[in-house]
This record gives sequence, structure tokens and C-alpha cells, in this order.
Amino acid sequence: MPTISLCMIVKDEEAHIARCLDSVADLVDEIIVVDTGSTDRTVEIVSAYPAQLYFHPWNDDFSEARNASFSRASMDYCMWMDADDVLEEEQRGAFLELKRTLPPETDVVMMRYHTAFDEAGSPTFSYFRERWIRNSPQYRWVGPVHEVIPPRGRVLYSDVALCHKKRRAGDPDRNLRIYEKLLSEGKPLEPRHQYYYSRELYYHRRYEEAASGLERFLSQEDGWLENKIEACSLCADCYLRLGREEAGLNTLLRSMSFDLPRAELCCEIGKYFLERGNYRVAAYWYETALHIPQNELGEGFILPDCYDYIPLMQLCVCSDRLGDLVKAKEYNDRAGECKPYSEAYLYNKKYFENRREDLGCE
Repeated sequence: MPTISLCMIVKDEEAHIARCLDSVADLVDEIIVVDTGSTDRTVEIVSAYPAQLYFHPWNDDFSEARNASFSRASMDYCMWMDADDVLEEEQRGAFLELKRTLPPETDVVMMRYHTAFDEAGSPTFSYFRERWIRNSPQYRWVGPVHEVIPPRGRVLYSDVALCHKKRRAGDPDRNLRIYEKLLSEGKPLEPRHQYYYSRELYYHRRYEEAASGLERFLSQEDGWLENKIEACSLCADCYLRLGREEAGLNTLLRSMSFDLPRAELCCEIGKYFLERGNYRVAAYWYETALHIPQNELGEGFILPDCYDYIPLMQLCVCSDRLGDLVKAKEYNDRAGECKPYSEAYLYNKKYFENRREDLGCE
């Protein structure tokens, strides 16, 4: 059975670190924690665990810090987690089973990463990340922010999932500061970081600059396909917020020049027409989203609700506005099968109960 070094970088994580370590400490063979300048109780809390604690100065470079943690590892594989990540109880068995059955030739294990959740705790945003990486100098982090280990060799996709659950907000300006520092030093941004820099501009509501940066990224030959599709979504929203509706719609449609339609983008196109009262066309796009199979092993960002719950709820609205109350109720009932706890579904359910006569019910 392979051995695993849990490698972490932390700073002022007293609110999270114990929860993270409690969830996984007994499943790994070594814990490496690199502190980059905590001023709270983080170091004290980590010291209560069987962890090797090191200190590394923070130089606005996540890869540098993560590589410092990897360089201390002595086991077969390095596993990274952020302090606000957690391996949920129901995942522990699958984690151990994967460890027991991992093919020895595996170089990288990709695991699901759930980063947003609905009111019942079900994931609403997920994607795969490299999680176990063979302990070798050829596998190292790159990029000062939004760092990554480029997968190579034998890559295995696993159903094991980790959850990213913050208890308090971090510094919302940190990533933008790092990118703008690089630019001020005259360092060019490769396509991947051009995308992420533009996304930071979008988050900071600098929509003109974000749209310009995203267009620059989309015009480059290099760049990850999934980032291209996501860039179309963000760029379109920039245009719509700037009142450039035609450019917004055209950019959403442009996403399909890169790959087959994604349910996420179909829902956005449906929303565009729904908000403008074109319910027939909106319904077409939501129906399209509903019939797109979710790629369970896809490398992109997945919004699971876009494959069932969201299109069903919006088809309920479209059908109601088009005067087909029976069909509207059917769509709402189907949405309720996906999320019986949804406030929107329950609101609609009461709406239909109040219109029993219009539905032909006694």
C-alpha cells in the first residue's frame, strides 16, 4: 500500500486547521505543515498534532510555498490540502479503499473538489484537481497564484471528493495584488494567468478591463479549453453589465466554437432570453441543457444543478408564462424530485396548489 505525505501551507488558519487535520490525519502517513507567517493560534494548534512544522517567508508566491512543503515530504505520494478543506466522514472509507487499491504505476490521482453548496449541503460547484502526486522533483507547482501541478504520466481519476468550506472570508484583494505586482515588474502573463487575472478584474467589477483581458485570452491559440469556455461566460456577463447586449449574447454563443454545448452555458443563454420575455426561445435552451449528459470525468468546472434542477425550474417559469399551467406544474414536480427542500420549488408548489381549479383539479 502506498504511503502519503499530507503537505499544507497555512497562515492565520486557527478557524479551520483543526477541522482539516481531524478529518484526515489518521489516514495519511506523514503531515508536513509550512507556516508562512501566522500571527494567530495556528502554530499552537498544529503543534498538538503529529505534524512536522516548518516556517517559510511569504513572497507572494503560492507555488514557492507549496514546493517548500513538498520538498520536506518523504512518502511515496504528496497530498495537498488547504486549511479550509475537509474530507467528510462519508468519504473516509473510499479514501482508504483507494489507498489500498491504487495501481503502483499511478503518478497523479485526480479527486473531486466541491467548493460551493446549497442549503442542504449538496455540492453546486465541482471540478477535478490533482490531489495525490508522486513524490518526485518532476512534479512541482508552477504559478505564483492559481498554482497548479501540470498532470503528466499515468493519471487516475477518482470518485473521492474533498470539500472546500470556509468559516470566514479571506483577503478578497490578494490574488489581484499578486497579478498587478507581476505586471508592474514587467512580467508577461501566460494564457492561463491572463485568464485568471481577467477573472480577478471581473470579481472586482472592473468590467471593461476584464472584458478586454478575456478577449485577449480568447484570441490566443494556447489556453486550456475549459478556461476558454468559462472565459466566454465571464466576458459575456461583462458585456451585459456594460449594456452591450448583442456582444453578450454573441460571446455566450461563441463558447460553442470551442466544444460541444455545455449545460452551464445553455442555461445562461436561456436566462438571457427569459429575462427579455422571449419564453419560447428560452425554453429551447433550457430543454437543451436538460438533455446534455454530465461528463462525470470531465476536467472542467461543473455546476450540477445546470443539468437538471435549474433548467426544470426555469422551464416551469417559461411554461407558466406561455400559458401551459399543466406543463409548468410537471416541470416543478420534476425539479422537486431533484431538490425537495428547495425554497423555490416549495414556493411554486404552493402556487400550483392555489390554482387547482385552473389545473382541472377538484
